Amino acid sequence: MHKLLVDQPGKKKFLLGNEAISRGAIEAGLAFASTYPGTPSSEISLNFFQIARESELYFEYSTNEKVALEVAAAAANSGLRSMCIMKHVGMNVAADALMTLAYVGVHGGMIILTADDPYMFSSQNEQDSRYYGKLSGLPILEPSSAQEAKDMLEYAFELSEALQEPVIFRTTTRLNHSTAPIVFGSIKPPQTSGAFCKDPFNYVTVPAVSRNLHVKLVKHIEEAERMACESTCNFTVGEGGWGIICNGVSYNYATDAVRDLDVRDKTKILRIGFSHPMPGRLIKSFLSECEKVLIVEEGEPYMEEAVKALAQEAGLTLPIRGKDPGLFSRLFEFDPGMVRKCIASYFEIPYEAEQPPDASDILELPQRPPNLCAGCSHRATFYAVNKAAEGMETIRPTDIGCYTLGFMPPLSNGDFLICMGSSIGTSCGFSKATGKKVIGFIGDSTFFHSGIPGLINAVFNRHDLTLVILDNQTTAMTGHQPHPGVDMEALDYSGYQQVSIESVVRGIGVEHVSVIKPYNVKKSIAAVKEAISHDGVSVIIARQNCTLFDKSLKKSVGRPFYVSDRCQNHRLCINELGCPAFYIENDRVQIDSTLCTGCGVCAQICPEHAILPLKKNQ
Repeated sequence: MHKLLVDQPGKKKFLLGNEAISRGAIEAGLAFASTYPGTPSSEISLNFFQIARESELYFEYSTNEKVALEVAAAAANSGLRSMCIMKHVGMNVAADALMTLAYVGVHGGMIILTADDPYMFSSQNEQDSRYYGKLSGLPILEPSSAQEAKDMLEYAFELSEALQEPVIFRTTTRLNHSTAPIVFGSIKPPQTSGAFCKDPFNYVTVPAVSRNLHVKLVKHIEEAERMACESTCNFTVGEGGWGIICNGVSYNYATDAVRDLDVRDKTKILRIGFSHPMPGRLIKSFLSECEKVLIVEEGEPYMEEAVKALAQEAGLTLPIRGKDPGLFSRLFEFDPGMVRKCIASYFEIPYEAEQPPDASDILELPQRPPNLCAGCSHRATFYAVNKAAEGMETIRPTDIGCYTLGFMPPLSNGDFLICMGSSIGTSCGFSKATGKKVIGFIGDSTFFHSGIPGLINAVFNRHDLTLVILDNQTTAMTGHQPHPGVDMEALDYSGYQQVSIESVVRGIGVEHVSVIKPYNVKKSIAAVKEAISHDGVSVIIARQNCTLFDKSLKKSVGRPFYVSDRCQNHRLCINELGCPAFYIENDRVQIDSTLCTGCGVCAQICPEHAILPLKKNQ
């Protein structure tokens, strides 16, 4: 039995924040879940994927976040408790559906979990998803700990059902990826069979219908604000004239700082866990009892702007600060030391930060830049493209996935990147604007997510570009989740239909399509040369399983290679491939046999054929 299905109320288990969230949803009677994977939310989906095999939960990896939201919205409007999981940039993809779903509302409880990523540990931007609540008019809940996240989900579903609106459940990386002892509650049996009552004059959002629905949404927002003021998600601790308003993980930093600075008798903290609509009456009351207030929130000054506006409405003139050159930044993550320092500075508390230990006599650690795994087929594909386009002036837009790391030397494939699927659209623009040959890169999962419309655009408008689809048969970067191009039968999952990338590409109307095995270097270079010489849209599908995924499935890999005495120390293997299995010892190239996967790419490019497979007895 999956560890999150154990129905033992009171049992305590050490869980990742995302596991606690998964458990909370199961306890709340979740019946239907959908996602497109994205770090830092991915483990929630993985747990649901596994749990669905052992329970009545329906779960799916959807092609993108917009589709995931639409699927879950239909389930919620059939009376099922549903949940849609994504990361913050996924909210951008889902936003088209989100805005109008707020008008339509739901009948079964629906949670939209968005995991924001301060400091951009695995993201292309640092956006603050709270503004989506303000933009759409939907309620936002923000837990401060893994235990609270689990417990708050039942309230989130109840809130959704009371308001008949989806609820945005916002987390951040620090909460998603922290671990803590979690106390289990009882599991509520899910309602798994729904019914949809047709009501087109409330569900079909033509202008005449939407005008009425917008009136209804505004009433729901007003009711949500009343509920926010009374919600136990918003609470005050401490007493005194100094006020701190905080949310999420910042609450933990603030409470620790107040204790460490020994000002608990002077400071009270308002923790905002129900952050949209902001609890106006509660905040005004809090402000009226304070001499000055500091807002502690990662990201944008979302609460700060609202608190200042509420103070003005109440005719209060106390100092309210937050984002400020001398206090908190809009950049990156907070940490306990930073919060403690800012609180001390703002409230003029004598404080001397502990000095870090003197490390001047310690050697600086070598840099470890991000790199494609040893044996990654993407490295072989990039090498083939580099050789095929040698001497040509090209522009090479890339996309989001493991292969994004190909922009690093020595591969240096990646000139432009905005978002998922952008490689194809921007390839179209570059080809027309510059007249240069454009070679775009996109992964298999990303192609299904948002690449297909761009390719249709390229064919329809007769752009001149080559698209390389890096098909490693999994969604590798976020943890090897399946996508429509995966053979699920090979993974021992039934009930799925595999979608052929090649058939999709040919069906769109691409005339020049070739499929390569990247480990076959010579044939790959020839195929890429032919593709980039084609006038118009050409597509290369580079198909080779992710070597890391194959290892996890216990699939056999080739024998590792070694560098023989034939080596003349040209170092093409390092300078043109950069595989992390290579290292230098005594000024000679060596291969770490524990890292080498036996792909044989380096052996094919060595001019002396000095790289050979290890024999069984070596």
